[in-house]
Amino acid sequence: MKIKTLLLVIFVFLFATISAEAQCAMCRAVLESEEGGQTAKGINNGIVYLMIFPYLLMAGIGFAIYRSRKKARENDLI
Repeated sequence: MKIKTLLLVIFVFLFATISAEAQCAMCRAVLESEEGGQTAKGINNGIVYLMIFPYLLMAGIGFAIYRSRKKARENDLI
């Protein structure tokens, strides 16, 4: 039962996304004054790209803790 709940939560977090506009007020004002909006689009993509690294870092730390606990549990059984 727990695995089904976990898979459901992962599915919701992966596929139920909303669009994020991640700009401060000053950057937004300057970038909206441009025509075409390519620079604004690039800034938004860059900000979203930089936001992923803290999550990757936390996932890596979580995996390392999981792996070390799993090894310790296996050593206790032997």
